[in-house]
Amino acid sequence: MRKITANLICTVDTAPLQNAVIILDNEGTIVAIEDVSVHDPASLEHYEGIIVPGFVNTHCHLELSHMKGLVETGTTLIPFITNVVQRRGAAAEIIQDAIERADRDMYNDGIVAVGDISNVRDTFATKAKSKIRYYTFVEMFDFLQNDAAQATFDQYKAVYDALGNNTKDCRSAVPHAPYSVSQQLFQKINALNAAPQQTVSIHNQETKPEMDLFQDGTGDFVSFYGKFGVSLNDFQPIGKASIHYALQNMDARQRSLFVHNTLTSAEDIRAAQAWSEHTFWATCANANLYIENRLPNYQHFLDTNACVTIGTDSLTSNWQLSVLAEMKTILRFQSYLDFETVLRWATLNGAAALGFEAQLGSISVGKKPGLNLLSIKDIRDFGANTTVKRL
Repeated sequence: MRKITANLICTVDTAPLQNAVIILDNEGTIVAIEDVSVHDPASLEHYEGIIVPGFVNTHCHLELSHMKGLVETGTTLIPFITNVVQRRGAAAEIIQDAIERADRDMYNDGIVAVGDISNVRDTFATKAKSKIRYYTFVEMFDFLQNDAAQATFDQYKAVYDALGNNTKDCRSAVPHAPYSVSQQLFQKINALNAAPQQTVSIHNQETKPEMDLFQDGTGDFVSFYGKFGVSLNDFQPIGKASIHYALQNMDARQRSLFVHNTLTSAEDIRAAQAWSEHTFWATCANANLYIENRLPNYQHFLDTNACVTIGTDSLTSNWQLSVLAEMKTILRFQSYLDFETVLRWATLNGAAALGFEAQLGSISVGKKPGLNLLSIKDIRDFGANTTVKRL
């Protein structure tokens, strides 16, 4: 048994606790939370700081870790995508080394679970032996070409099948984004994810050209596809924001994780939440700044009581894969938010989005959430110099 105490314990699902002791069994499961007065001080591990649950990163592209620093900041999304396509290749040993280092860094930064995008199999061996719990999203896209849906599905189904015997955690097939997935491919993805209550992620409303394409069929995505010889002659704009195309084609029985949401309005959020009660929203603040130099309007998510989570995106679009760094950025630029709200985004909401809330996300009896120590004694001191240590 370990008996751990600190200046403050933020359980997430209750008010913060002072003078409390977390009692863990040898496997790290919480067996009790008690007052310090009933314990011999000599039996306690006392830490200076604030204890919080392990962090959950709901959106990552671990397989792109070798691209750190290769793509310029502030280019906006379409040039960013072009750069990723053109610069993604590298020697296998370079890719694997970067993946292993990124996985290790996330663990050391207090991350206990990750929702990770996979287009290829490169991360599977690392995930199989990782101390982090992964939910792998096998991502598919056919550039809105119904005729290409079957061939595309077969390509990524092979990746999906390969995952079955190589990692210890969860998987689902997912659409890349509204602007890159045809109705036919959506149908095949839905059929593969036949069991309800899987998590399906989708990049959403990240850039204005995406909105233009679905509103009236104009904008930079038209010329972007043209450069790659992809015709949009059969595409019909819906006269609405792109998220409505996703809602028309996704499965409302699943947990749906909308990612980025840089241009998402309160009306869009309400529409998605009316469509399904299993709706989650991942914000990747540093990636939004890296690519588009803008953040979502978080007030929209507060006003609609939305279940927000935190992701990091990839090292192609971020300086680090750290949920703590994301929290710092959000609270720095959106000071109307408070620490406890953003901590919930970083822990319990993320665990719920991935279906891991029975074990992770809060400091509760019966859970094995991992414990992080923040280097502050008061939540009002949270800021740029705050560090994290795993306990």
